[in-house]
Amino acid sequence: QVQLVESGGGLVQAGGSLRLSCAASGRTFSSYVMGWFRQAPGKEREFVAAISWNGGRTYSPDSVKGRFTISRDNAKNTVYLQMNSLKPEDTAVYYCAADLSSGPRLRIGVRDYDYWGQGTQVTVSS
Repeated sequence: QVQLVESGGGLVQAGGSLRLSCAASGRTFSSYVMGWFRQAPGKEREFVAAISWNGGRTYSPDSVKGRFTISRDNAKNTVYLQMNSLKPEDTAVYYCAADLSSGPRLRIGVRDYDYWGQGTQVTVSS
């Protein structure tokens, strides 16, 4: 069983920055593709970023590209999401997730991920 715990959320003004962390249990962390998703009130869960098992490849949609950066430290069983130039529309609960079945592709669907954290709230004021 894989457990994921997010931290680092909070309240920031537009233009500010936050760094989210996701701590994963287990010694197989390095074999997982890891992803970040977010869910705003009244909206479906949205893909934010994914990173390959060795950190060599990342992917993000245009909505966050250039502002958000995903990274991982397999020695610490931790994945990060650095969020800069935050906008009010970034307000959401942010979830990390593990995809145990990934091949070379970085998958973006909620159903593609096997384990989820409880989420951390990010609120951006304007």
